[in-house]
Amino acid sequence: MQGKLKTAIVHDLVTGNGGADSTLESILKIYPSPVYTLMAKHAELISTVLGSADIKTSFIQKLPFGVKKYRSYLPLYPLAIEQFDLRQYDLILSSSFIVAKGAISGIDQLHICYLHNPIRAAWELYQSFLNHRGNQKGIKGHFIRGVLHFMRLWDVVSANRVDYFIANSNFTAKRIEKLYRRESTVIYPPVDTDVFKLEESKDDYFISASRLVYHKRVDILVKAFTAMPNKRLIVAGDGPELAYLKSIAGANVIFLGQQPRSSLVSYMQKARAFVFAAQEDFGIAPVEAMACGTPVLAFAKGGILETVIENKTGLFFPEQTPDSIIDCVNRFDRLSNFFVSGVISASVNRFSRQRFEQEYRDFVAEKTAIFFKS
Repeated sequence: MQGKLKTAIVHDLVTGNGGADSTLESILKIYPSPVYTLMAKHAELISTVLGSADIKTSFIQKLPFGVKKYRSYLPLYPLAIEQFDLRQYDLILSSSFIVAKGAISGIDQLHICYLHNPIRAAWELYQSFLNHRGNQKGIKGHFIRGVLHFMRLWDVVSANRVDYFIANSNFTAKRIEKLYRRESTVIYPPVDTDVFKLEESKDDYFISASRLVYHKRVDILVKAFTAMPNKRLIVAGDGPELAYLKSIAGANVIFLGQQPRSSLVSYMQKARAFVFAAQEDFGIAPVEAMACGTPVLAFAKGGILETVIENKTGLFFPEQTPDSIIDCVNRFDRLSNFFVSGVISASVNRFSRQRFEQEYRDFVAEKTAIFFKS
């Protein structure tokens, strides 16, 4: 029965980089189907698996600066995702980190959602987002509060449109239960462990790799390493925080910008350690670093606790502060000889892309058999 089902994939934003797009690539490989998304950066997809996908975008794509400044249109995301007409499909597979799970489906359609996280800015990052460089002040502050209040209400209501949830970590599963009062099955996202390969020879630098947005907390890393001028930090990635980060960085902090996959792999392989200050629901980049045999120094909260093994594949710092990071780096200096690259690399085989695709395929097959048994 499953092979006869007409399938659609719904994904928030197709930007060509990041863990969510990597997951989308695997879902698309298993179920070659049209991809409905708010916005797609087509120019950046040409050399990727998604470059040949049948991508259908919302009205966000056509708005002024809809591609370059897509984050500014967050208040319109719920409306935009609800405009997709999916009535012709039997099976809807959403990959959601903002609003994709809110796509409207009928009673005779099966909707399975792979949830990367609930809307961060509306929930656990709400106060941090408000306090970020004046967002809480004046008319702008009142507007942001109103928008995020609406987003919270919509987020909970739209969860009822999903028949089955898949969580990307136990941490996310707990949030699904807390916020939506729903059960979920944990399937860790795919990591290209065959691309990020073991390299035992290391150079004398630390690395961070992520989108340069506020909740990644790269600012804390930059402040910490600026206070340690004898240690070099390489920052890979691009985003709206780049100019600010450069303004607070010392000469020992080097910004690479967005890097092609081959270059990023090389930098990760040669780094002494990967540093990670965000609270993530899973965190693919640290796992990619460990696949290279590179230990991870990370903030001790979120999905990272499910991937990094203290004193074996990395170290944790307890607070999102420069001082806490400095203490962790100094501790790593004392213990670095105890970390074995081969052991670190082997620890992440359980997160391979092949494993994800098999588990996801099996889950969808099971649920479609139940739903369409009549």
